[in-house]
Amino acid sequence: MHAQKARPTFIVLVGHEPELEREDGAAHVLRGLGAEVRTLDLWDEPRRIFREDSDEARVIFIETPDRPDLSVAALRALRREGRLDGVPAIAAVSVAQVMRLDPSSGFDDFVLSPYVPAELYARIRKVEWQRSEFATEERVKIGALLVDRSAHEVWLDGQNVLLTAKEFSLLAYLCERRGKVVSRDELLRRVWGHRYEGGPRTVDIHVRRLRSKLGAALPLVTLRGAGYKLEEPDRPSKAAGSLSQVLYA
Repeated sequence: MHAQKARPTFIVLVGHEPELEREDGAAHVLRGLGAEVRTLDLWDEPRRIFREDSDEARVIFIETPDRPDLSVAALRALRREGRLDGVPAIAAVSVAQVMRLDPSSGFDDFVLSPYVPAELYARIRKVEWQRSEFATEERVKIGALLVDRSAHEVWLDGQNVLLTAKEFSLLAYLCERRGKVVSRDELLRRVWGHRYEGGPRTVDIHVRRLRSKLGAALPLVTLRGAGYKLEEPDRPSKAAGSLSQVLYA
């Protein structure tokens, strides 16, 4: 049996082309850490960064430290390429310009230039973790939401969320059946048990409480007349990005 070929993953580095390869730039630092970096000029077509259909960008890094306005415009242009729409993005910004970076600009994080390699690595690892999704027997991660079955704990953006025992059991079962439609009757049987005498409204009440506590981090949709479905991610995602895989191999 042949081993499955790994999908090519890389960091997209965007900026003024002549300056992208300078020795103190992000490309040099990231390659020194073992990451694959592909550069793109601010005015190039975003699709040029993809060489094969299976290519996957892990992080967008925009390097215009003295022009936060250009960073924002570049990110908007990149988002029009479907394969870059959900990719986490980091802006490089100089100390003198850091106050000009709008928090609502669409970036997941920023890093100060000139770079400290350890900080640059930490920032990239952080945004990859925030966007990553995975499932094991003990833990399920859905974006910023982490469900730890073994510890009966739920974390959202690194903050512990207090759930009742039934709220946790309902969430854990929805995670187990992710991508599948589950009826209220099924949820009553599996979460509350066959001896429970309450009606389907109990499920709706607990779903409402979960939505109140977890907000948009819980991709749960209501299907009228059918039940609920915890939506799957739009594209495959891994717990660790390319840079983390290199440094922790």
